[in-house]
Amino acid sequence: MMKSVKLVLVAIILDCLHYLALSDYQGDALFALRTSLRVPNNQLRDWNQNQVNPCTWSNVICDNSNNVASVTLSSMNFSGTLSPRIGVLRTLSTLTLKGNGITGEIPEELGNLSSLTSLDLENNRLVGKIPPSLGNLKKLQFLTLSQNNFSGTIPDSLTTLSSLISIQLDSNNLSGQIPVHLFQIPKYNFTGNNLNCGKTLPHSCESSSNDSGSSKKPKIGIIVGIVGGLIVLISGGLLFFLCKGRHKGYKREVFVDVAGEVDRRIAFGQLKRYSWRELQLATDNFSEKNVLGQGGFGKVYRGVLADGTKVAVKRLTDFESPGGDAAFQREVEMISVAVHRNLLRLIGFCTTPTERLLVYPFMQNLSVAYRLRAVLDWVTRKRVALGAARGLEYLHEHCNPKIIHRDVKAANVLLDEDFEAVVGDFGLAKLVDVRKTNVTTQVRGTMGHIAPEYLSTGKSSERTDVFGYGIMLLELVTGQRAIDFSRLEEEDDVLLLDHVKKLEREKRLDAIVDRNLNKNYNIQEVETMIQVALLCTQASPEDRPAMSEVVRMLEGEGLAERWEEWQHVEVTRRQEYERLQRRFDWGEDSVYNQEAIELSGGR
Repeated sequence: MMKSVKLVLVAIILDCLHYLALSDYQGDALFALRTSLRVPNNQLRDWNQNQVNPCTWSNVICDNSNNVASVTLSSMNFSGTLSPRIGVLRTLSTLTLKGNGITGEIPEELGNLSSLTSLDLENNRLVGKIPPSLGNLKKLQFLTLSQNNFSGTIPDSLTTLSSLISIQLDSNNLSGQIPVHLFQIPKYNFTGNNLNCGKTLPHSCESSSNDSGSSKKPKIGIIVGIVGGLIVLISGGLLFFLCKGRHKGYKREVFVDVAGEVDRRIAFGQLKRYSWRELQLATDNFSEKNVLGQGGFGKVYRGVLADGTKVAVKRLTDFESPGGDAAFQREVEMISVAVHRNLLRLIGFCTTPTERLLVYPFMQNLSVAYRLRAVLDWVTRKRVALGAARGLEYLHEHCNPKIIHRDVKAANVLLDEDFEAVVGDFGLAKLVDVRKTNVTTQVRGTMGHIAPEYLSTGKSSERTDVFGYGIMLLELVTGQRAIDFSRLEEEDDVLLLDHVKKLEREKRLDAIVDRNLNKNYNIQEVETMIQVALLCTQASPEDRPAMSEVVRMLEGEGLAERWEEWQHVEVTRRQEYERLQRRFDWGEDSVYNQEAIELSGGR
């Protein structure tokens, strides 16, 4: 028994050291980039070489495993050059440095960024040849090198990038022949260069924005497409007329567009299937300036539909393979029937061979996490806590089959025009896993919010959501993040949960509350919310309350009994923990915080 315990402890420590090593090399690479770019005016001050985790740095986004996934540094007046050290960031999917004054050449090492899907270096002062090593970026979808001073020929290696959707090389000093395969990419622009377009393709240097995802067709193909489209349209119209005659009063609408450039669009009640072109136009071609946020499931873009409706478009980045439209559609329909005032309503969706998108109404007050950075008054925080609890209760106990969120946090609770809490992103874990054949799926969520049993086993339940909700309550009360390495300067508690537990034991409730509230809160209500949060974040999932119980406790029913029971369990747990410390000769000043290791372990 003793030997097995030691082995487990060693494994945990090794995992923690692996995490620190991972953060170290990523941080070093990003710091080298900052140094080479000659960052002015004290920008990127939090890119500190002594701070281990780059995931807390501005303009850096990490995935659920704390790997750097996105670096966006647009229009920040940088000069200098690109450090080749950035080539070690093998998990980087998005690199955006457009609108600066960066000079020098593109390092060959950028070809090592094997996860890169988008590279945007537009409007800089880069020179030299486009490195052939970019042909190694097999996942690359968007390559934008416009408005620089690149010279030489376009490397043939770029023709091997089968995932490429857009290539923008306009306004450079490129010369030579354009590789013919690049004309098959849906969107391209080679104008403003000294390029040879070729005799067989006299207009190919002109920019293309082919929304259907296929290359330009000969005229005979266009004629056949139009004729075929008319036949489909007429047949669809007759079918619609017959169905309408048989089912008077039935509100299920069917729209069939001409096949070809426009996707088929179907509306199931209020759920619509949008074409790729509609959403492309609504978001200004998914412009980075319209990004509202990014998480484990993809980016969210602000958009305006043709009729003026403001929407939020989530572009999913984690589905396995082309196809599976029917399975994806079934899951979308399942989510769309979960209708509750505290749940984000799904408007529609879009699928193409390479894309999955979801369309939601735009929430003008954005997320709770965003609002906590400014000031959110105590009354609103109480209403958010209760509203989010009711939304999760509906998902767990009133949906058939029940829906588990798997990433409950302040960033995923949105605020409508009346500052009413609206839980978003529910069901997405199910959506992106819909075509996987094995039962076990990867752990999804945000570190600091993930329940310990989910980390260790990969199995989620409604009680993993309860844990995440408890952490969100602590975010509401404290205004702090679930993981904050800056606390290392004053104490050992990096995790917000450990920090609050310590202050609660010391009966220092005032020290827990967000200072931005300036003591404008009810201390009894604060105590209630903290107690509910700690009940929700118990280590054993069986001990956590169901969301219906959480709602009742927030409304003032049944909290006292549960809290008294929790205190007894917590005292016993602390005593056992201290006994283990003495047994293994770990003092109070040990460098390892056992609870922190458990919660940030297995990835």
